[in-house]
Amino acid sequence: MLDERSKSLLKTLVERYIADGQPVGSRTLSKASGLELSPATIRNVMADLEELGLIASPHTSAGRIPTARGYRLFVDTMLTAQPGLVGVEATQLQPDQPQRVIASAAQMLSNLSSFVGVVTSPRKPSVFHHIEFLRLGERRVLVILVSPDGDVQNRVIFTAQDLSQAELAEASNRLNAGYAGLTLEAVRERLRHEVDALRGEIAQLMSVAVQVGSEAMAQEEERVVVSGERNLLTVQDFSHDMGSLRRLFDLFEQKTQLMRLLDTSSRAEGVRIYIGGESQVVPYEELSIVSAPYEVDGQVVGTLGVIGPTRMAYDRMIQIVDITSRMVGQALSQR
Repeated sequence: MLDERSKSLLKTLVERYIADGQPVGSRTLSKASGLELSPATIRNVMADLEELGLIASPHTSAGRIPTARGYRLFVDTMLTAQPGLVGVEATQLQPDQPQRVIASAAQMLSNLSSFVGVVTSPRKPSVFHHIEFLRLGERRVLVILVSPDGDVQNRVIFTAQDLSQAELAEASNRLNAGYAGLTLEAVRERLRHEVDALRGEIAQLMSVAVQVGSEAMAQEEERVVVSGERNLLTVQDFSHDMGSLRRLFDLFEQKTQLMRLLDTSSRAEGVRIYIGGESQVVPYEELSIVSAPYEVDGQVVGTLGVIGPTRMAYDRMIQIVDITSRMVGQALSQR
């Protein structure tokens, strides 16, 4: 637990470092804090904060900078958002094709933050409208899945035994007649209870088709739009370290790890801040992520956020992300 004097000095130090990007010395801290404290007292408080792991001294500088732990304490207990910092009220996301809304939102996040904007595509309900099985050869079958909005997924599967086109048509007709419009999870559950009433090879084929559909939908959900990666080239915290930049660009290029980060925040309510170096959620010490889920018709369907250096104006980023998540939800709900 910190006393009020220590909290005030830590808050001032973090704010000055975010604003200037330079280690903060006791003289600067004395002037900026507005506290009537001697330089010796401030140095003692800074020594205590450093011992607690909240600030650190870079190289031989006499000043101090916040650590991941210091940023976390600042964000959780000292951050005060000020209205009117964002200025996005005049910006609108027009109801359009979902991917256009997502691309526009990622670019808006990047432009407003001057960092990287990321948005996951809205997750679609795993519902199938129509299914067809076509025999390609011995034990090879093409599965064609059509979603309610017309998306088509094709997969080639291998069956345990050779099936005629008539048998494949029977399986297609059974699925279309009895299960169309249901989620794939509901179809799987019903098949589990009705398998005894079906011929063995038909039941197996239908189960495989449901699995194929689930995998196809899962792949669709992995799309993520990234905008503004080049902004990191001008960030002072990264520009001197090509190794850091290379790791960051690898993160944006591979996207799998990025999806895991965003998936973590999609399970939380409201805006969340992840600071690099404090946990395994963000694997790079230089990075922070400010993210929030967005909703369509009251259901969380995706996540968006800003990725930038740990030295960022968190109050501004929170507002940018919060407002953008609401705008995306409204634009997609109006379609």
